Amino acid sequence: MRMVITGANSAVGRAILRCRLEPGAPPNELVAAVRSERAANEIGPLLGEGSSAVQVSYDDPGSLDAACRGASAIIHLAGILVERPGSTYELANVAPARSIVEAAKRCAAEKFVFVSATGADETSSNAYYRSKGQAEALVRDSGLCYTILRAPLLLGDATEGAAALKRNANRRIAKLIGGGRNFQQPLHVDDLARAAVAAAQPSVASNRTLDLVGPVSLPERELVERAARALGHEVRVRSISKGLLSFALSIRQRVSGPGFSPDVVDVITADTRLDPQPAASEVGIQLTGIDEMIRKSLG
Repeated sequence: MRMVITGANSAVGRAILRCRLEPGAPPNELVAAVRSERAANEIGPLLGEGSSAVQVSYDDPGSLDAACRGASAIIHLAGILVERPGSTYELANVAPARSIVEAAKRCAAEKFVFVSATGADETSSNAYYRSKGQAEALVRDSGLCYTILRAPLLLGDATEGAAALKRNANRRIAKLIGGGRNFQQPLHVDDLARAAVAAAQPSVASNRTLDLVGPVSLPERELVERAARALGHEVRVRSISKGLLSFALSIRQRVSGPGFSPDVVDVITADTRLDPQPAASEVGIQLTGIDEMIRKSLG
């Protein structure tokens, strides 16, 4: 089976490339689509026999068609949480989804898998959630056979979540927004990778939108405390006022432009309390336990 992975140099993309080498993994041919030669070189060591990296531009339909031609499935990962100058939610989350969906239609892909985010909603007042919801709508309205996987906080190798957890757990005093009382339901990045590959089969979760979350929902402060204990010490949690932080960021955003914003604060402090079993069962994966997830995130 020939699968194209967009954003293949992301943490999820790298996990997909790693998981293809696991015992019992199906012998898929993977085409790792990235935007730069540097990214292609970075993931080179993860490419197995028969797989390749290609450089694409979402503004160039020809490059997308060349990458997608002959593909049975396309797994779309590209996107951002924090806007930067020249990389807005529209440019990074919505426009690439539109371009790759059109390429998938032109190349008659049998399945389209889109990795989205829990909370995605095209009518949301939060710009990030709205952009993810708009991208989902493009997929659902495409006429392609699809699966949308909404993911929460990701832990594991090369994830931003693991880096933040390790940073906080290594401190004696961890400062968390709102005291870390918001509920997280972290998912291991390898579980998301296995789910995306499984969903690439047309018969798996056909035309379904699934909230793929980890097995346990717990306050962020408890997650940090458990990670600190795994490192052999205790951590004290102090609170950063969410309201004051959001106010300060809104002023900074008006003065300096895109960056860490109140919308991002809302996303990273959102409560996630969902039943983990329906999505995991539908794509046929076993979820990594929270303690193993923490251990792997701490390295």
